[in-house]
This record gives sequence, structure tokens and C-alpha cells, in this order.
Amino acid sequence: MKNFTFLLMLLGYSLAAFAGVSPAEKKALMRLNQATNGNQWTHKWDFSKPVEQWHGVTVKNDKVVAIDLTNNNLSGELPKEIGSLVHLEKLVLFRNKITGAIPSTIGNLKSLKSLNIAFNKIAGKIPAEIGNATSLQSVELYMNMISGTLPAELGKLSNLEVLSLFNNEIEGNIPNELYGLKSLKVLLLSSNKLSGKLSPNISNLKSLENLSLFENNLEGNVPWDLEKLRNLKEMNISYNKFNGVVSKQLAQLDMMNMTMINEQGVATTLKVESRSNTALASDDE
Repeated sequence: MKNFTFLLMLLGYSLAAFAGVSPAEKKALMRLNQATNGNQWTHKWDFSKPVEQWHGVTVKNDKVVAIDLTNNNLSGELPKEIGSLVHLEKLVLFRNKITGAIPSTIGNLKSLKSLNIAFNKIAGKIPAEIGNATSLQSVELYMNMISGTLPAELGKLSNLEVLSLFNNEIEGNIPNELYGLKSLKVLLLSSNKLSGKLSPNISNLKSLENLSLFENNLEGNVPWDLEKLRNLKEMNISYNKFNGVVSKQLAQLDMMNMTMINEQGVATTLKVESRSNTALASDDE
């Protein structure tokens, strides 16, 4: 009986010795390294060491929960295998030289809370599958070359607080689904090619604190419903093609005092209605 107990203990120690990050996750990490020219990284991975000792990788309970490779000279394209890192909560690849499109497998990352691939050379569309990563709280893809339209599936991200997509080549309308993000605090879509009108449904973003639509092709009237956003502290919607009259309150809130581009391509300031719009702003209170 003692020998049997000893064998069980020995087996337990052996299993513990081999415990660690799953082969699928380790393969995904190695594929990320290969696809982004890991031999040229500033801080390289030593595959002879445990995964938890690889630069920028955080392991918890034998699961890869975070990757932060900020300013690490990554180049090449993100591999589809990144979707195998199903326990990932944070993916930060800020300020590198990554090209290609965001793989659709990003939607497999159900635990992902923070996605930052800003300041790269990412092109192509934002995949609709991103809407499946429903734990996302922050999406930062600014300073890239992303094109296409904003996927309506972004509206599925009910926990989203930050959506930062400025300085890209995104076109088309702002989808109505985006106005349903009740937790959204920061919406930065400036310096893109957005067109169409800004919906009065913008007033549904009750948590919004910072709104930037600067330098797009949005047109029509500026919805006075913006005044219903009681938490709004910063706003810049200038250098669009908005027309009509705006309230004094909105004009003062805008960083450039509602400076627009008219049909002749000349900068002009919108007419300001000096009367208070408090009644309108409090309709939904």
C-alpha cells in the first residue's frame, strides 16, 4: 500500500513538472512570433525558457492572459492562429510595423477586454467577427490604414467603454447599432472618411465623455440632441460639412467652435443660436 501511495505521489510530481501552457496556446504564440519576424524583435523570445518568461507574455494558472509587445519592432501580418489564445484578456501591439488585416479569428477571444493595435500599418476592414468578442471594454486601432465601413456588429460590444479609430480611412455612415453602446465613454472617429448624417440617436450614449468626429465628411444639421449627453466633457466635430444652426452650449463645447467646410471647400463657422436649449436637452430626463 505504501508503494502504491508513493507511485501516486511520484505520478503527481511528474504531471506537475509537465504542466504549463497548453500546446495550442504555445503554438499560437510561436506562430505570432514567426509571422511578425520575431528574429528582428527588439526583445526576442527564448523558446528554451518557460512561456511565462517570454517578453510581454503574462501567464496565469497555465493560461496566457495577456500579451504586451509595445514598440517591439513587429512586422508582417497577424496570423489567424491568434484566435487560439482563448484565455487572452489583453492584447497590446501598440507602435509596431504590423501590416495586413485584422484576422477574423479575433472574434474567438471571448475573454478579451483590451485590444490595442494602434500605430501600425494595419489595412483592410475591421472584421465583423469582432462583435463576438463580447468582453471587450477598449478597442484602440487608431493611426493605421483601416478602410471599409464600421461593422454594425460593433453594437454587440455592450461592455465597450473606449472605441478609438482616428486617423484611418474608414468610410460610410456611422451604423445605428453604435448608438446602442450604453457603456461607451470615449468615441474617437476623427480624420477618417465618414459620411452621412449624425443621428439624433447619439443622445442614447448616456455615458459618453469624449466625442471626436473631427475631419470627416459628415453633413446635415448638428443634432441638438447632443445636449442630452450630460457626461460629455470634450467634443470636436469641426471640419465636417455640417450646416444649419447650433446652440451656444454646443458651440462652446466644440474645441474649434463648430468650424466647418462648405461646398466651396472654405472653412466657415456655423451660426450660433444664443437662446438656451435646456428644454430640448431635458426631454428624456
